[in-house]
Amino acid sequence: MKLDHLSLSNFRNYTEESVDFSPGINVFIGENAEGKTSLLEAIYMLSLARSHRTSNEKEMIRWQTDAAYVSGRLTNKTSEIPLSIRLTKNGKIAKVNHLEQKRLSDFVGHLNVVLFAPEDLDLVKGSPQLRRKFIDRELGQMNPVYLYESVNYQRMMKQRNAYLKQLIQREATDKVYLEILTEQLATSAVQIIQHRQKFTQQLEKWAQPIHHRVSHGKEELTLHYRSPVDLSDAPDDETLYQRLMDKIANAKESELQRGITLVGPHRDDLTFKVNGRNVQKYGSQGQQRTTVLSMKLAEIECMKAITGDYPILLLDDVLSELDNERQTHLLKSIEKKIQTFLTTTSLDGIQKNYIDEPRIYQISDGKIER
Repeated sequence: MKLDHLSLSNFRNYTEESVDFSPGINVFIGENAEGKTSLLEAIYMLSLARSHRTSNEKEMIRWQTDAAYVSGRLTNKTSEIPLSIRLTKNGKIAKVNHLEQKRLSDFVGHLNVVLFAPEDLDLVKGSPQLRRKFIDRELGQMNPVYLYESVNYQRMMKQRNAYLKQLIQREATDKVYLEILTEQLATSAVQIIQHRQKFTQQLEKWAQPIHHRVSHGKEELTLHYRSPVDLSDAPDDETLYQRLMDKIANAKESELQRGITLVGPHRDDLTFKVNGRNVQKYGSQGQQRTTVLSMKLAEIECMKAITGDYPILLLDDVLSELDNERQTHLLKSIEKKIQTFLTTTSLDGIQKNYIDEPRIYQISDGKIER
């Protein structure tokens, strides 16, 4: 798939901008705070209908204006697809082929992207929340069933947490209703865990040979989806449901004291091991960065295998964070097969011999010039 065109109106520091893209590598050069990352954020919005930078969507609306507009033209193997999102202070309207989508989950999945930014280098050593977000972001693009279950699970967990607080404050007394909420939550949780476990296995399949090459054959990378529920024997849905219900029952008294759901996929994690050792705890910075690079390149191949088409790659000032060897592996992997959007303050320090005929743009104060 390729993004041929992008138009912005009152988005961040862009007043009115319209730009056509190369199907290969597009390089955006500019100083910090000039609009480079905002451009990638707009493309990301056309993919997942949300920002990767903020949960407050009002921040994306240009100062002293009422609405922001992002539109693009996607070309895939069979057709051209217009995509657009209008942001207002009261919400957003997403359209595919000029038709408003009643559910944002119906919008997601048309334009698939893989984003690699400096903060992603914290994927290994950062918090479990970062890794859960990583799985949700990538799997949600490729699997509409997972996206639906994820939204459904968050809604039910919020409802269950609210009822736990009512029980604590003695505003409610019906424990039977709590059991009903628990059963509904566990049913959704089973689907999420099964999807995540399968995705982790698929990701490992692609990441292992990549990591092996980047480490010159010295390291073997393994991924482990961590849950308080035993997944080692690949349990079926019914078995997993019962194990989950048992864990929730064991945590019941603590939940009634704290007023939050303590067991479920919202607390699960992903562990990376190199040669059997936990990279987060024992890995060097080089091993951690090689692991993240392997994961990002694996995302691309995994998405291609699942959807039948390569995603678009967004590289936000990340090349300056990688040494020459890791840059080379990244750029050689995407060479001539993946549409790429790369932001940087300067081409100095970039392995330019692996960037084939880039289209270069200058960004300054919300203006884009080729």
